[in-house]
Amino acid sequence: MKKILLGSVLASSVLFAANTEVFDPKSVKDHLVIKMQVLDQKKNKNAGEVIAVQTAYGVAFFPQLKGLEPGIHGFHVHENADCGATDKGLGMKAGGHWDPEKTERHSLPWDDKGHKGDLPALYVDKDGNANNPVLAPKIKNLNELKKHALMVHFGGDNHSDHPAALGGGGARMACGVIK
Repeated sequence: MKKILLGSVLASSVLFAANTEVFDPKSVKDHLVIKMQVLDQKKNKNAGEVIAVQTAYGVAFFPQLKGLEPGIHGFHVHENADCGATDKGLGMKAGGHWDPEKTERHSLPWDDKGHKGDLPALYVDKDGNANNPVLAPKIKNLNELKKHALMVHFGGDNHSDHPAALGGGGARMACGVIK
């Protein structure tokens, strides 16, 4: 009986694996590849890429990142297509969160009353990898993203300006220019 049960489990696992395809965001005709770098005082380091894909529900971001701090991190589209440093810190040339409607509010990714660049938080596993996609329903098409920057912040994001401004996130960890 145990052999039959084990055989059934193995057979169904093989069939499941054979019929399961991994979605490749680069297979979508309209996509953007955003090269990301871990920001560093001396020299930025390659962190991988994020592929942005237009969907019927908004733009989906598919991270393929490595070398990041584990945990939950703020993830945003920023105003300027520049990841350079200023005297205020790393990645500061990217400007603030993208806010074309001038709401001046940090908000939930699906709330139209805040920054258009507010994305769902990015999860980074214990090994420093981020591979879970996020959906940005406020961003309707890929062309809107061009000439901006994609930013990963240290620390989480509560999607509010209270109790701390801009979701309480920290410094800028990784950045990519959206071309």
